[in-house]
Amino acid sequence: MISVEQFTEETLALTPALYRLSMSILRHEADCKDAVQQALFKAWSTRDRVDPARFRPYLTRIVINECRNIQRQRMRVSPVTEVISTGEEHQPEESELSAAIALLPENLRTPVLLYYMENFTAKETARALGITATAVKNRLFRARRALKQRLVDWEVAP
Repeated sequence: MISVEQFTEETLALTPALYRLSMSILRHEADCKDAVQQALFKAWSTRDRVDPARFRPYLTRIVINECRNIQRQRMRVSPVTEVISTGEEHQPEESELSAAIALLPENLRTPVLLYYMENFTAKETARALGITATAVKNRLFRARRALKQRLVDWEVAP
């Protein structure tokens, strides 16, 4: 069981990372805020069943699930052309690496963000994603290979 003080400290520390993660999945600010808020609400309501040592991956997993719920809702109400166009938009100030990461499929992008950007261990990333640590390492390898190829292609292009 996680105490109220621990919950408050952990959520305050994790909220920026959770927002970045949701932004990488949803790419829409209002949806990201909704996903994080819903995740915090769900984590609060189940705090008495959470092991404090596993709170970080637990909360991350809830955010990922909320993002997927929002994506499913968006697919039901958005025209297909709008859904397709949102995946290719990039801010002009993004670096090439950020843009390359954003173009990765979600199953590769999420482990990269958790492991490299949010400093999760492979085990924590695996818990958050509901996969094995070996699968995390395989996805990180495939993501690095895809990023390397994409960045090399961008260097050669005029």
